[in-house]
This record gives sequence, C-alpha cells and structure tokens, in this order.
Amino acid sequence: MSTATRGVLYVHAATSALCPHVEWAVAGVFGAPAHLQWTPQPAAHGTYRCEFSWQASVGTSSQLTSALRGWSHLRFEVTEEPTASSEGARYSSTPDLGVFHAVTGLHGDIMIPEDRLKAAMVKASLGETTLELEVDKLLGAPWDAELEPFRHAGEGAPVRWLHQVV
Repeated sequence: MSTATRGVLYVHAATSALCPHVEWAVAGVFGAPAHLQWTPQPAAHGTYRCEFSWQASVGTSSQLTSALRGWSHLRFEVTEEPTASSEGARYSSTPDLGVFHAVTGLHGDIMIPEDRLKAAMVKASLGETTLELEVDKLLGAPWDAELEPFRHAGEGAPVRWLHQVV
C-alpha cells in the first residue's frame, strides 16, 4: 500500500481555452472528474486562476506537474507535504523558465543535494557565474520572482479539496 500525503495545486494563470484542458489533465491524474472553480486572475488580463488541495499517494505532485508541463501561457505550482517515509516536494512552472523542482523538508525548507551545491561552486570558481546566482537558481528564485505577482493577486481565493479515488 502506498503512503498518502496532501498537497495543493495552484494554477496561477491559464487562458480560458486552457482551463478545460487543465481540468482534464487533473482528472487523469486523480481518476475522477475535476470541477475546478476558476476566477479571473487580476495580474494577467484575460487569464484565470484556481487552487485546490488534494490527498493522494506520495508522488502525485510529480504526476500533476508532468500532466501540466509544457503548455504555453500556463503558470502553476504544485506542493506535496512530507510524510514519515518521504520528503516533500515543490514544483513551479512558467512559460519562460520551464519547471523548477525542489525537495522540501518537514518545515517547508528547500533541501539542496550535495552534488548540486558542489556543481554550483565549481561553476563559480571557473568564473562562469557567481555563487550567489547559482544558489538563487537552486532555491528557485527566478521562478519565485516571476510568480510572485500572481500569488499576491490570488490571496483570499477559495480552496477546493480533491481526493484520489483508490
């Protein structure tokens, strides 16, 4: 039996034409119809936003991200809480930057693997970049900067729970 966890899908901005496709993709992951409550996104005229919480097997955040990635004009984030046997996860996606993935700990902190830190240090020591820029990338700072206006525009939005059918 797989371990259950909880998470949230935040669709920060989707065109009206994409909204039903997002619902179909989410329904495909959960095996049940997804009727999302879309509201206008004030940060990008002509786009819509939604968010809902889910409870399903560990790894569902990666399945949702895979189902939604690569669609132009779609900005979203998926979070997954850690369990007693797994780390948490955070995915952020923008049309310009693609997908960012981070492993998160018990308190939501991003946990950077040792090899990625060493690679950042080597790139910086070779003069290809600065350590500060590389650490910012490892922490997802470019994605945070691009998504922040969309996050603030969605404050106070309703949250809908969606459970995976087992």
